[in-house]
Amino acid sequence: MKFISTILAMTITTIASAQVISPNGKVEWREKGKGFAVVYHDGNNECEVLDITNVGLLTKDGGGKDLTLKAKMPVKTIKDSYTMIGGKRHDCSNEANEVTYLYIDNIGREQQLIVRAYNDGIAFRYAFDALQHTRPTEELTIFSIAEGTKRWMQKWTEPYEEFFPLSTTGESENKRWGYPALLQPTDKVFALITEAGIERYNSASSLFNDRNKEEYRVVMDETLQNTTGKWRSPYRVVIVGELKDVVASTLVTDVSEPCRIEDTSWIKPGSVSWIYWAYNHGSNDYQIVRQYVDMAVEMRWPYVLIDAEWDEMKNGGNIEDAIRYAHEKGIKPILWYNSSTAWLKAWGAPGPHERLNAPENREREFAWLEKMGVAGVKIDFFAGDKQETMEYCIDLLECAAHHHLMVNFHGATIPRGWQRTYPNLVSVEAVYGAEWYNNNATLTPKAAAHNATLPFTRNVIGPMDYTPCTFSDSQHKHITTHAHELALPVLFESPLLHWADKPESYLMQPKEVKDFMSALPTTWDETRLLGGYPGEWVVMARRHGNRWYIAGINGKDVPQTLSFDTSFLPKGKYILFTDKTRYKGDLPADNPDPWSIKKGKGKVPAKITCQPRGGFVIVMY
Repeated sequence: MKFISTILAMTITTIASAQVISPNGKVEWREKGKGFAVVYHDGNNECEVLDITNVGLLTKDGGGKDLTLKAKMPVKTIKDSYTMIGGKRHDCSNEANEVTYLYIDNIGREQQLIVRAYNDGIAFRYAFDALQHTRPTEELTIFSIAEGTKRWMQKWTEPYEEFFPLSTTGESENKRWGYPALLQPTDKVFALITEAGIERYNSASSLFNDRNKEEYRVVMDETLQNTTGKWRSPYRVVIVGELKDVVASTLVTDVSEPCRIEDTSWIKPGSVSWIYWAYNHGSNDYQIVRQYVDMAVEMRWPYVLIDAEWDEMKNGGNIEDAIRYAHEKGIKPILWYNSSTAWLKAWGAPGPHERLNAPENREREFAWLEKMGVAGVKIDFFAGDKQETMEYCIDLLECAAHHHLMVNFHGATIPRGWQRTYPNLVSVEAVYGAEWYNNNATLTPKAAAHNATLPFTRNVIGPMDYTPCTFSDSQHKHITTHAHELALPVLFESPLLHWADKPESYLMQPKEVKDFMSALPTTWDETRLLGGYPGEWVVMARRHGNRWYIAGINGKDVPQTLSFDTSFLPKGKYILFTDKTRYKGDLPADNPDPWSIKKGKGKVPAKITCQPRGGFVIVMY
């Protein structure tokens, strides 16, 4: 496996004007006092979306103080195009105007602020060209979010598994916030703050409003690695526009490094049968693993995930037997590993343990997997956002690529563009997903609204392994409807799509539902938001080849009629899945016949009434 070590493929031309406005004229980076503002233009209307009241980096050797602007370079136009294996669309293109500010600090060293104005947002980063065995220790960037501004922000946790509740204040016991952060400065304009372009010498960052409730500081996690020569920060990204622009944006991958894997033909996204959700346990029972292999065969899914504890497999077979059985049935296995950096064996964590940490062990393990015909690995329980963890993740991705292994990071940080640079990263958890039905009753009453928030927040920035579409109950009940659940694999983007329910739950569904689940693609050529509002409802359309999939959910506990734009869709045949009637007692299990399945011809409906916590799916064919 060869890795491509090329810089971003782009066309650069010089523009005479120093004004930093996006090529379409809608997004502006404006100098404002000692800081900057992100401004959005909609016709004759102008909206100041976000103030950035301070910039700069401090370094361990005492530099970075008292920044003085030395020069501002001429504005350049940057054009780029690339293809993605997963994501919102296969073919991606972008254009931006870029300016570089050159500052001199208190020790006479030059520090650069590189800013790009794209048609769908702003991205900026810091750069040093001549560090001498030192490192940045503190970032001075501050995003000012005024009280009264609607925002959906997630409390930071190591695995990024929290909700995105609507709030209008920064007043909170919590002072640390994870990306992405969605803001609504006006009725029509939204902004999503995140970061992208993590390299092995970077830590990831998060937002702190511990000093002032309106000032959100960008704080880098632990970094202990010194640098001599060039150093670049990740991009601080602000996606700007209407909700449909935010949802469709590829800005996170646009600013990330191009694909470093020369041959990607072996990376094959698809659906996966998965054991853990139904049993709240790993894969240490050979006979149950066989059942999930058999379900993958029945549902025509290409993969089976053999989860934690496979190194302790019993009841008639071991892991080699399980892999052999899967191959005999035409199913490709994926194996789980503990990263052994966060939840450790000594603390009762499941295994296998410590097989990937040392380079020689990792190489030996991945070579064995390749020899055994394993298609990928799911690696779990990472130690947060520190630089050491980022370097470990990149090491894992590169070694896995050498051995033709796809990678799914669980208990890990959010996607920050690696899905472009290392497309063998086919999914990432970093979400409060359906797995939490195993842990406590918290998700049960919140799931519908949470599900209707994720397409506008977490899933905007990259693949999301939510493990959607469960019809039965795990350890705790769910009260979303069957049609709501069926909509989630369309609404939530993940090139590896894990189906988590029990075999009997899926296999008892009507033929039309099973055929939908079998044929559903996991990669997309186009994605459009047709309507919605965070926490209330969402309708999205995704296209794969010539086929459109339209899905919507109701995030409320009352019936809701969803009206959405279908003007761009062609006329043709379609099948519509909705909820038949309101469930007795409001619980899916109480209704023995929950489905309404209708075929139609012509224009698809542009208005559908959904049951409480309900949903629908339309497939055009």
